[in-house]
Amino acid sequence: MLKINKQDALNYHSQEPAGKIEVIPTKPVSTQLDLALAYSPGVAEPCKAIAENPDDVYKYTAKGNLVAVISNGTAVLGLGNIGPAASKPVMEGKGVLFKKFAGIDCFDIEIDATDPDEFIKIVKSLEPTFGGINLEDIKAPECFRIETELRDKMNIPLMHDDQHGTAIITSAALLNALEIVGKKIDEVQLVVSGAGAAAVSCLRLYLALGLKKENIVVFDKDGLIHERRTNLAPIQMQFATTRAVNNLEEALEGADVFLGLSAANVLPAGLLLKMADNPIVFALANPDPEVSYQLAMATRDDLIMATGRSDHPNQVNNVLGFPYIFRGALDVRATEINEAMKLAAVHALAELSKEPVPEMVNKAYGDNTLAFGRNYLIPKPLDPRLITTVSPAVAKAAMESGVAKAPITDWTAYEDQLRARLGVNQKLMNRMTSAARANPKRVVFAEADNYKILKAAQILRDEGICFPILLGPQEKIETIARENSLDLEGCEIINILKQDAKRDEYAAILYGKRQRRGMTLYEGRRLMRERNYFAAMMVETGEADACITGLTKDYGKSIIPSLQVVGTEDGVRRVASMYIIQHKKGPYFFADTTVNINPTAEEMVEIIGLTARAVRFFDTEPRIAVISYSNFGSNAGPLPEKTRRATELAKARFPDLLIDGEMQANVALSPQLLQEHYDFSPLAEKGANTLIFPNVESGNIAYKVLQEIGGAEVIGPVLMGMRKPVHILQLGASVRDIVNMASIAVVDAQMGSKAL
Repeated sequence: MLKINKQDALNYHSQEPAGKIEVIPTKPVSTQLDLALAYSPGVAEPCKAIAENPDDVYKYTAKGNLVAVISNGTAVLGLGNIGPAASKPVMEGKGVLFKKFAGIDCFDIEIDATDPDEFIKIVKSLEPTFGGINLEDIKAPECFRIETELRDKMNIPLMHDDQHGTAIITSAALLNALEIVGKKIDEVQLVVSGAGAAAVSCLRLYLALGLKKENIVVFDKDGLIHERRTNLAPIQMQFATTRAVNNLEEALEGADVFLGLSAANVLPAGLLLKMADNPIVFALANPDPEVSYQLAMATRDDLIMATGRSDHPNQVNNVLGFPYIFRGALDVRATEINEAMKLAAVHALAELSKEPVPEMVNKAYGDNTLAFGRNYLIPKPLDPRLITTVSPAVAKAAMESGVAKAPITDWTAYEDQLRARLGVNQKLMNRMTSAARANPKRVVFAEADNYKILKAAQILRDEGICFPILLGPQEKIETIARENSLDLEGCEIINILKQDAKRDEYAAILYGKRQRRGMTLYEGRRLMRERNYFAAMMVETGEADACITGLTKDYGKSIIPSLQVVGTEDGVRRVASMYIIQHKKGPYFFADTTVNINPTAEEMVEIIGLTARAVRFFDTEPRIAVISYSNFGSNAGPLPEKTRRATELAKARFPDLLIDGEMQANVALSPQLLQEHYDFSPLAEKGANTLIFPNVESGNIAYKVLQEIGGAEVIGPVLMGMRKPVHILQLGASVRDIVNMASIAVVDAQMGSKAL
């Protein structure tokens, strides 16, 4: 009979607590023991633990990462009351967004109940199952009472997203729009078309931000909301006006802001001319706004406009809010989503809009000009920084307002956890960028007349990672920056063709280095008109601390100037390169993938030594496998023999290094295979994290396959063995690649010689 250990059963069912870096993986269910732990009899142990301490439900079940999207289908999109079954596609889609953008598990629940009391009773009964409740598409005014009563009766975060999601996103957009036009929120006049759930919630949040109630005029389908109206709920009547206006035209006279949450084409474009200077128009009816975007922009050139559509600037999309708000609330086990948490989300979104836009966002939207301004008030939905900006802000607000039951103490680890939930492991590069910021260095970019380099330079400067030095024609660089809305203030620009005296000085130094290798002074002067030579000489003379090049030329042509000018460190006969593979399982290191075409066994030993030192530079203890198509002599041939000899020589030269070979790549990376078939290997316990390839073909192919289809981010190539920090980019590297390599170069420069 199979015996189950109590602790094994509890460990099997345990969930990752908030604040830890790693996200709990899917549990194995492949053996009899796995089944016994997952269900009977092992499942009894967590059941008993929860019965004894109800809070342990978060420890031993997935409740803490599970949200229900619940609707009765009474107000679905612009379709109205189409019933719960017809609403299901919308609710399923919402669940996809929760998972995609915040790693939150989700069930959609469609309830056949229009009576508020019945609906409230059903949802309240679901509290033991879910960590949070997202109410969706419930008509007003019933939705106000439903949400209020459920918030009072339940002790888990709950939000009606149609109300608060729209309010949070438009609030962030409004704050930024007012900042751009130089107006104060407590002085502006606001006209609203629509008095449903979203409009009321927007107004309540605007009041919390400082808008004056007396400056608000609201219209619904029946006209102006004034004190004599009798067909509205109290929550709507709080915005009744006493102003002597009769219609939308009169209300818009001198108005600063128009908010539309009603129906298509209710705002004639001509009425925009009655608004104040620099009017702000949020026309959010879907799919067609209250006034056509093209018509509105043609009517006034000082207009700032937002819509709900993705084909216009400033899309107000609730996906900017709800995934990250619930993520933050769940991670501190908040008992509710309160006003402080909503306001924290507002300010986080507003501030993120002012940061440089990541290149991956530019690519996704086909626009390199995205920058804070009239056409970019709020972040784009595909911005990967949303989860690490909004969720921590919400979590902190929950803690500060006293509704968090599981406070976070390590915010750096928490941000790593958030990225890991999306399959992105950034721990290694987070350490690099943090170290770089602590002591930024001067990094010279040889190919600065390129958009990617300039975009990276702006990010590096804004984040305090380095002081960029940009080589290239100043007029061309400034034109590229202007066309792409880049701010290069603080970046030094050097046109080397206008640096005659400096080029002569550098040429003399180069001539002194290379005169016995066939170089003349004339040749030195000619080479100093090339930016790669000039950049390398800046590093050599200490006028820059590191050099980045290679974006527009092949690797061989890019590396030669640095080898001739800077050279290798003492004792190193040849440089080598290494790629870092950022995978959800952790970092892996591949060498040599770029420089040495077909090294001998003795040369492979040099590569192994450089690679081991470089892996330690990245705060990782190397576990090295020398790769072949053979496992410990299973195949004969020149390549297995070379890798076998390289392993033997490396073990003798580096006795403290954990290394083995020759072996196949899958065996090297699988502790299970090693333990089953080669338990004698010192790598059997954990497997390898560093692979040494026998030639550049195999290494280059391996990393490029992983880069394209392996679900991993590839960083590099990291050049090892240079006397001073020089790094050669991949041809056509992305902005993110450039930022990563510059961060590594700065830390390399901080550590001095023999860092990489």
